[in-house]
Amino acid sequence: MRLRRGRFAFLAPAIVGTLSLFTGRGAVIALPYGFLLAFFLIPFLIVLKISFSETALSIPPYTELIEVVDDGFEYFVNIKLNLSNYWTILSEDTYVRAYLNSAKIAAISTALCLLIGFPMAYAMARADETIRPTLLMLVILPFWTSFLIRVYAWIVILKTEGGLLNTFLISIGVISADDPLRILNTEWAMYIGIVYSYLPFMVLPLYANLERMDMTLLEAAADLGCRPIKAFWVVTVPLAIPGIIAGCFLVFIPAVGEYVIPELMSGDNVRVIGRKLFTDFASERNWPLAAAVSVVLLMILVIPIMLFQRQQARLQEAGR
Repeated sequence: MRLRRGRFAFLAPAIVGTLSLFTGRGAVIALPYGFLLAFFLIPFLIVLKISFSETALSIPPYTELIEVVDDGFEYFVNIKLNLSNYWTILSEDTYVRAYLNSAKIAAISTALCLLIGFPMAYAMARADETIRPTLLMLVILPFWTSFLIRVYAWIVILKTEGGLLNTFLISIGVISADDPLRILNTEWAMYIGIVYSYLPFMVLPLYANLERMDMTLLEAAADLGCRPIKAFWVVTVPLAIPGIIAGCFLVFIPAVGEYVIPELMSGDNVRVIGRKLFTDFASERNWPLAAAVSVVLLMILVIPIMLFQRQQARLQEAGR
């Protein structure tokens, strides 16, 4: 496309640069950025705006940040930033304890998923190539069922009265009918539900990492007199660190804000930030406070990840 020289000739580089974004390599880069803009950045900005507003008896139940005032002679634009929502989160022990408790639950759940998932992924990577697709399908199979159905299935299994686990243990004489196991509505039930639900997110990146590992390194370590256990810690674990980090992130991040599993499987015995967020939003209709809780939770998760990624990039540059 040719542009005549004139008053708008300076726009030619900008127009060509804009068109290049939608052709060839530019389109490939623009698509993921456009997806992040539409489904992450814009919704986050909306939530951030609501977090600085005040509660109001209206629909939607919050005030506007920008208000245009006409006094008859001039127009004034008033911007009202309400910081009381963030002060409430930082000053009240209820929110602080909910954040800390959610982080603790997510950390323990991530550690349990790693302890269970690493042997599973390692066994899958060392299995015969003909059965690896079957094993991989068995890991992915739970995703074919609704998340809520799987949680309710665990409720049926762990129920105190008439639960499948207690019924089986009573039938084989391990426990008595007068003293059944009380697992449901406890922290143990919550951890069982979280680990079961998020275990595939730990196994899949670990398997992808371990499956590409050169097994001749273990043979070389054995030839040099290294015992299998030591070879595992010296060779396998360091090579699996990228998969471990990816799996831990994939489990820890959603587990921090988990609401459904603690609500259904632990009852009122566990306080998590997801439940507090739902209460502020749905029950109390305090959208600004709920939005502030969401922004703080996002900052708690995003900032450490960004710092970690920057540190990893520096280490890679130093290694070169």
